[in-house]
Amino acid sequence: MSKMRYAVLQLNDQIEFVELPASHAYQLSALNLRLHKELEKLTAANVPSLPRIIAECDNLDIVHPSYKLHHGLEYINQLECAFASINEQAYPLVSLLTEIRALQAQLEQWYEDEEDLVP
Repeated sequence: MSKMRYAVLQLNDQIEFVELPASHAYQLSALNLRLHKELEKLTAANVPSLPRIIAECDNLDIVHPSYKLHHGLEYINQLECAFASINEQAYPLVSLLTEIRALQAQLEQWYEDEEDLVP
C-alpha cells in the first residue's frame, strides 16, 4: 500500500484530520492556502467556512473518540460541493472550482489505480 500523509485542519476550536496519499498532500495544503486567500473576494451570501490546514504529518494516532479521520477524496468531494453551491459566477470562484476539481480528478485517479493494484 502507498504511503499516506495526514493534514490537520482547524476552524475556530474544531480540529479535523484528512488522510491523503503522500504524493498529493502538498496539493491540498496549497489549495487550502489559495482558497483562504481568495475567500474574502467572494461576495455571495453562502460562502462556506473553511478550516485552515495547520499541520501535516506522516503518522497519526487519534486517541480521542470525538475526532474523526476523513478520507481525502470524501473531503475534496465535500469541498467541491460547498464551493459549487456558492451563488456567484465570477472570478475567483470559477478559478477556485477549477483547482478543486483538478485535485478531485487526481485523487479519483490515484484511488482507482490503487484499487487496481490490490489482488
